[in-house]
Parts: sequence; structure tokens; C-alpha cells
Amino acid sequence: MLFKLLFAPVLGPIEGVSWVANKLLEQADVATNDLESLQKQLLALQLAFDMGEVAESDFEIQEEEILLAIQAIEDEEDEDE
Repeated sequence: MLFKLLFAPVLGPIEGVSWVANKLLEQADVATNDLESLQKQLLALQLAFDMGEVAESDFEIQEEEILLAIQAIEDEEDEDE
């Protein structure tokens, strides 16, 4: 306790930045794993591919990653029921 009190001016900002970084990471995980967000990403990827902005090989790789993430979320939901 005394250690924390003595070093609070030095460690306080560091712990604060660490806390904020953890909160941002949690929000990024939620946004990345959100089913609706993944479906929007898939739609945006499809549109970009249709417009010629994404090469076919890149499209296939990204599409597979998104579909696997969607499948994982759906599997988790099935297990919870």
C-alpha cells in the first residue's frame, strides 16, 4: 500500500493508459466478433470485389476468414442454447 502511494505520481498515468488500452481492446474484440459487423464486412468485401477494387485471390482469402468467424459465432450461439 505504501509502495503504491509513494509511486502513484509515476505509476498512475501508466496504469491509466493501460486501463484505457484494455478497454479499447475489449471494444475491438466485441466489434470484430459481432455477427452483424461481420456480415457487413462480408457485404462490403463483395461490393469491392464486384467493383474491381479487390483482386480475386485477396477476396477469397478475406471471404474465408470472415465466413469462418461467422461460423464460429454461430457455433458458440448453438452451444449456448
